[in-house]
Amino acid sequence: MAGPILVFDSGVGGLSVAAALRRHLPAAALAYACDNAMLPYGVRDDDWLVKRIVDVCEAAVRASGCVGLVVACNTASTLALERLRQRLEVPVIGTVPAIKPAAELSRSHHIGLLATSATVRRPYTDRLIQSFAGNCRVTRVAADALVTEAEQVVRGKMPDMFCLRDVLAPLEAQHDLDTVVLGCTHFPLLMDWLPKALTRSLQWVDSGDAIARRCGQIVTAVAPRSEAEAAWLTAPAPELAAGLRAYGFSRSYSLLID
Repeated sequence: MAGPILVFDSGVGGLSVAAALRRHLPAAALAYACDNAMLPYGVRDDDWLVKRIVDVCEAAVRASGCVGLVVACNTASTLALERLRQRLEVPVIGTVPAIKPAAELSRSHHIGLLATSATVRRPYTDRLIQSFAGNCRVTRVAADALVTEAEQVVRGKMPDMFCLRDVLAPLEAQHDLDTVVLGCTHFPLLMDWLPKALTRSLQWVDSGDAIARRCGQIVTAVAPRSEAEAAWLTAPAPELAAGLRAYGFSRSYSLLID
């Protein structure tokens, strides 16, 4: 039976991946699941997070009737991807920082990784850099404050440019750095403002297009897109529901976790 592709994130970061899915699979129906009750994930214990992610995704898969799950969250992917694949009967696509394409794109061989503190310090990120950017210098910047700014943008507010400049200052100081990895799915939602917070031009790379291409390869029997695509939230949030409507998710429901 046909169903939507379900995009899951702890917050609104997955909307950047949903936008990439719409570009690559414009006829496919999408659904969205947001664990806004427990945002942010990056400050929580790993064992607790794995159970929570599995519980929320299982409930969202049941509620949406999806044919595939996109885990549009770096933290959730690095922690729970294999457990989700064991527990769910639908294909599961994860998210990792776009280290490989950034390293291939950089001419100076100096790239920046802009991510949450949890992603910046994880051994998984170390392995990505060792495997795909061994010939590059990588400047890592913990940018948790940008998650809050992106959440505010989806709620209809302007980001704080002073905050953006402060977060990006370590990258601005590296004069030979030419490419930045947006290592959190929240960050592409700020692309109208991030370049303006710098005094020079950089190349920005995120995982959205790669995720969308992979999804198109392995997810089948997708329902056709309609104007009534739905989102599920783990806590009531009228402002968030309004923001989701702007991204095409015209209905919002409460997600009940067993």
